[in-house]
Amino acid sequence: MPADIEKLINKSQEVCASGGTKLTQKRKNVLMVLLASTTPLSAYEIFDRYKAQFQESLPVMSIYRILDFLIQEKLVHKLETAGQYMSCAHIACDHQHETPQFLICDRCGSVKEVGIKKRIIEELERSIQTTGFMLAHKQLELRGVCARCQTSG
Repeated sequence: MPADIEKLINKSQEVCASGGTKLTQKRKNVLMVLLASTTPLSAYEIFDRYKAQFQESLPVMSIYRILDFLIQEKLVHKLETAGQYMSCAHIACDHQHETPQFLICDRCGSVKEVGIKKRIIEELERSIQTTGFMLAHKQLELRGVCARCQTSG
């Protein structure tokens, strides 16, 4: 296991332990698949990579349950518009996390996670509340072209 992934797994185990949960081997393996990926993955892509990497088949329903757990522990994010999953970019950070915003490249499929300042989210919520709409998710997913794709033509 690469050192950076090992560091993130160790931090993830600490996060789970501090919350009274456990990062089981299968949960750890699913997280490792996501940490090793450069793009978000669907549950079926995770299934394929898990089977290839660990020479073990894990039912897709189990993968969904594990993903739900990892999301609850704030170790993984779900991109709602694509139905794909990615590891949190801030697993090893000790600071308070901001609301995630995802910048999705339409050319290469890469995703960059950036935080939105609390005051901006609060202002957005106030604006939305005036319409009578109740916000269920505060996550934003913005589509465009990443810097790398812009420079490559």
